[in-house]
Amino acid sequence: MFTVQPAKPMDCRVLVLNKHYMAIRITSVRRAFSLLFRQMAEVISCENGTYANYDFQSWTELSKLKEVFEESPDWISTVNFDIAVPRIIRLLIYDRLPSVRIKFNRRNIYARDKNHCQYCGRKFPLSELSLDHVIPRSLGGEANWENLVCACTSCNAKKGGRTPKQAHMNLITAPIRPKHNPILHVHLNHQRYKSWKQFINNAYWSVELK
Repeated sequence: MFTVQPAKPMDCRVLVLNKHYMAIRITSVRRAFSLLFRQMAEVISCENGTYANYDFQSWTELSKLKEVFEESPDWISTVNFDIAVPRIIRLLIYDRLPSVRIKFNRRNIYARDKNHCQYCGRKFPLSELSLDHVIPRSLGGEANWENLVCACTSCNAKKGGRTPKQAHMNLITAPIRPKHNPILHVHLNHQRYKSWKQFINNAYWSVELK
């Protein structure tokens, strides 16, 4: 079994809201600071159960008062000061609504299955996982949400070019098309991103990584 190493500050993710406070995507720390510095966005920070808005200058000043942060932030060190990594930023002029299309790709399939082999049920690092066609391509199986699952190399080799029934193997969970972006749920399970939940309504939207 493997352990996940804590993310470095520059590897963290930042939730992006449009000007109407609707979540539209997840972005990198570098991109977030670029938008803040160019005055195209502001920081949304959780304080005492409410949210406060900060431009780049005021966020820099607030970061000097490290004791005011309710949550333990990640820090970026510069030559002259340390600045807290924002969890949420709001674009000042962008008002488009988020896309509801979920990309059909390897990353989202792994996220949907939570890096668990769908035959033995164990969690593996990505290097030990592959994608398996439940109905093999040789038998007419297609590459779609309902026919692709994560499988460890051992289970994939054992199943071979057979159906689960033919190989006497059972699926842990039937594969389906996710209604919401599975990558988002991976982040929401982390304590670092708990402030995102206030802005997320999975009933009608999903975010797309950029």
